[in-house]
Amino acid sequence: MCVWSHSQDRAHTIGRIRLLAFSDLHCDQRQAERLVDASTQADVVLSVGDLASVHSGLEDTVAALRGIECPVVMVPGNNETDDALREACDGWDQAIVLHGESTEVAGATFFGLGGGIPVTPWEWSFDLDEKAAAGLLERLPGDAVLAVHSPPYGHADESRGRSLGSRAVLDAIEARQPPLALCGHIHESWGSESRIGDTRVVNLGPEGRTFELQS
Repeated sequence: MCVWSHSQDRAHTIGRIRLLAFSDLHCDQRQAERLVDASTQADVVLSVGDLASVHSGLEDTVAALRGIECPVVMVPGNNETDDALREACDGWDQAIVLHGESTEVAGATFFGLGGGIPVTPWEWSFDLDEKAAAGLLERLPGDAVLAVHSPPYGHADESRGRSLGSRAVLDAIEARQPPLALCGHIHESWGSESRIGDTRVVNLGPEGRTFELQS
């Protein structure tokens, strides 16, 4: 799979997929409504975690997104668990929740991994340690879009001059070289981009970004 530059015009060329991706809504229903409107120009929507805030408001945020009519790939953040996200999405046929799993949508492969990696300082947080994350990332197909809530260490992960990303995620990207790695989690790095070899890394944030993929 190749990654094409993001564009304002919907791609109609056979073999190209328009992806709308975002992270860290944190119960912002107005922004959720904007994303529903933007999704009319997308083939696939990707949510890379933290729809809730400290495990509250998840169902309401998911409800605000249910107007999206195209497939929606969803990864839990550290503010909601994968089980809670699956329960909140129950009955929404367009939603596909991934946590240590991959799926094919519209001809593109996506691999999702949620949670805070490495373990955060907050007792309430849904986290994975680096060893557990590395084990799950062994399943990452090399041609998949990597949707991971936590960024790779040293890339789009800076907060107050410190890198807070995951070494397991970095190692997996270096080994598998997925075409695109989309993350969130570190708010101070929203909008940041980096490259790891052939992999483009983007910390999304709630405004949403569009990408064109080639299947």
